[in-house]
This record gives sequence, C-alpha cells and structure tokens, in this order.
Amino acid sequence: MAIDTKKFGGIFTALLTPFDSNNKINAKELEKLVKFNLDMGVKGFYVCGSTGEAFLLSTDERKYVMEIVKDCAPEATLIAHIGSVNEADATELGKHAKRLSYDLVSSVAPYYYNFSFNEIKNYYYRLADASELQMLVYHIPAFSGVKMGIKEMSEFLSDDRFAGIKYTSNDFFTMEQCKTAFPDKIIYNGYDEMCLAGLSMGADGAIGSTYNFMADKFVKIYNLMQNGEIEAAKAIQKEANKLITVLIKNGVMQSEKEVLNQLGFDFGICRKPFGELTEEQKDMIKKEIIPYTSKIN
Repeated sequence: MAIDTKKFGGIFTALLTPFDSNNKINAKELEKLVKFNLDMGVKGFYVCGSTGEAFLLSTDERKYVMEIVKDCAPEATLIAHIGSVNEADATELGKHAKRLSYDLVSSVAPYYYNFSFNEIKNYYYRLADASELQMLVYHIPAFSGVKMGIKEMSEFLSDDRFAGIKYTSNDFFTMEQCKTAFPDKIIYNGYDEMCLAGLSMGADGAIGSTYNFMADKFVKIYNLMQNGEIEAAKAIQKEANKLITVLIKNGVMQSEKEVLNQLGFDFGICRKPFGELTEEQKDMIKKEIIPYTSKIN
C-alpha cells in the first residue's frame, strides 16, 4: 500500500511534555507549543515519544496528551507513539489513537528482556491489528538495544499494516536499502544532527526533538533539499548542530525544556530520575542557544 508522501512527508516535531509545579501535565502550555510549531511550518507531530517522556507517564497521562494535541491540531498529520514493554498498555493506547482518528501509530521495539526478533515482530503485528491503524516502526537501537538490518525491516515494510520506519540510527546504508527496496513506504530520519544526511539518503522527512524550538531551520533544510540546494541546506544544518552541541553538553532532555522556558513557555522540568540544570548551564543556554531560535509570536 503506497503512502501519501504529501501527507506524511516533511518535518514532524517530537513533542515535549510540559509539567506544572504539581508535576501534572500542563495542557495550556502544550497547546501553545503546538501552535508555535505549526507557525514554524511543521507538517505534524509525533506524540508521546521518547522526547515526550512517554515512559515516565501513566497510560492515562499519555491518552490525555494525545487528546490535547488532537484537539488543538485537528488538521495536522498526527502519529501516536504507543510503545510500552507492557503490551496491554500499548494496545490500549493504540485503540485510543484510533478513537481519536490519529493518522498512524508507532512503537519502539519491546526492550530490556532481550526478546527474539520473532517475539518483537509478533508484538508489532498484534499492535497494528489491535489499533486498526497503520504502524510506524520506531527503530532506535542505541536506546532499545534492538538491532535490525534490511532483512528484519523487510518483514514490516513488505506488510500493508506498516507505513514505514522512524529511523533513529546513523546506519544510513541500511536506511537507503529500505527506501530503495520499498519506495512506497515512508522513512523518517530520527537524529536531528544528521537530518541532512538522512534526507540525502532517501528519507521522506524527519522527526525530531529540537524541532520543538527550531523547527523552522529543519523546514528550510527539507525544502532546500527538495529543490536540490544542498550547500544551502548544509549551512543551516551546521547552524543547528552548534545548538545541538550545547544541548548534548548539558543534557538534551533537560536543556530542551529549559530552552522553551527561556523562550517564554512554562514547561517546568523533566520528571525524575532526570536531574535539574545548574544556573551555570541555564546561563550557557541563554547565551549560546536562545539568540538563534525563533520567538513566540
């Protein structure tokens, strides 16, 4: 089944989740962030993924986040990350995504217990069937510990229940093999700092966390690549990577929230066991990131 690249191609923000002073989801700030990103030109959102602290949220909280995003961005293309090592929770989230009319569901591979590929494959098949939505496999071997090559990925890409792959790996050879063998399936680049590389190897778009506050840079990279202007795209990728270097130095998740706080959002801090940034780290963000990001309209 061919995927509509006009609907699914492009730049998608992997949304952060804001918490208030009582550690509850801050719906108002999430709505503001969605609008901010739509104004920057994103095609849609990847909801409740790693960036959204999905594995630190309850199932009900994840449902609530999905509802908030759907309510304030009904026309955007929406992908619900439903992954959980507890398959009953993942199934419940998939059915909720269907009720909300999300466009796709996605899941990281079940992790920690060193499952066999056959067990992983059947997990994905059951989730796709239960949700009655096409599935986007979330390939992130550095975090999940699950490694897949073209042979394993073909098991999914050759099946109509699967729309494609969120490909968070620097093995661009395998990415290119997937896209060449299955040109009608969607491949999203996952590493923000390698967005240009992924697009050059055939990715149809990208899903990223730093897009929360600088999606406009990646929208430009995507559009320039569509027009064959690789040198201009390379220059913007270099700009973005200077900021990403600061994030990595200070802790990506904590720093991304702090960037939003300094831009005028009220995103709070990450849930424990994440630590908090020092005043020195916050000052570094103020000096080295904030001047190069978009401002809230």
